[in-house]
Amino acid sequence: MPFHRGQRVRIFKISTDESWEGFMDQYVGLEGVVTDPDTSKNDPDALIEVTLDDKGTFRFPQDCLQAVEG
Repeated sequence: MPFHRGQRVRIFKISTDESWEGFMDQYVGLEGVVTDPDTSKNDPDALIEVTLDDKGTFRFPQDCLQAVEG
């Protein structure tokens, strides 16, 4: 499922992607809003820019993201 701008997501696990960095471990379980889904590339391996609640904006691999309902 492709992510879209403004969608609420949760960092639900540590990614297996090589772009995952150790400092990202602290964000597992947090939620935020997709600010740049890289839809122009339409690449399922592209990083997704997410603004985490009260933590700032980061780029995460898609395999660690989960859509949040509501």
